[in-house]
Amino acid sequence: MIIEKWQKIASKYLVREQWATLRVDEVKLPGGVIKDDYYVLEYPNWVNAIALTEAGKIIMVRQYRHAADIVSLEVPGGVIDGDEAPEFAVKRELLEETGYSFKTCKFIAELYPNPATSNNRTFTYFLTGGIKTHEQHLDEHEILNVEEYTVEEVKQLIKENKIAQALHVAALFYGLEEIAKDQ
Repeated sequence: MIIEKWQKIASKYLVREQWATLRVDEVKLPGGVIKDDYYVLEYPNWVNAIALTEAGKIIMVRQYRHAADIVSLEVPGGVIDGDEAPEFAVKRELLEETGYSFKTCKFIAELYPNPATSNNRTFTYFLTGGIKTHEQHLDEHEILNVEEYTVEEVKQLIKENKIAQALHVAALFYGLEEIAKDQ
C-alpha cells in the first residue's frame, strides 16, 4: 500500500506565542474523508549536544522541568534562535549553559519530537575536546548544574531509567555509537 500525504484545506491559529503556537487544520485524507479538527503544535526547532570534555567525560545538565514537575538530568541544548544555523546554535547553547568550548562538532541525528502533533525538529551534534573557557550565561528562567559522567556511568543511568527526557536518551544512543567508533 502506498502511503499518501494528507491535503491541507485550511488552517486557523488558536494560539500564537513565543514558545508554542497551536493551530487547527482542516485536512482531506487520501480516501476522501474530511477531518476539520486536526490540532498541530508549532514549536521552534531545537539542538541537543553529546559533548565530551578533553578527558572524555560526557557533559550533562540537571535542571527542574515545570511541566513534568521533575528535576531532570539531560544533555545540554536548547532552542534555535530564528534563522540561526543548528551548528551555531548548539555551540552557543553549550557555551551559555556549560561555559565549555569544543574542538570538534559533528552533526549526528535529526529527529522529530512528536510528528503526529508537532512540527519541530531536534538536531543532535557530537562535540569533542571540551574545555571550560567561560562562566555560565544562563537565561533568566534557567537554573542548572553542569555534571560530568564517564561513558559507563551514562550507560548505567540509561539502564536505570534515570534520564527522563526521551529525545535526550535518543541523542545519547547516537552519541554512544559515535564514541564506540573511536574505540
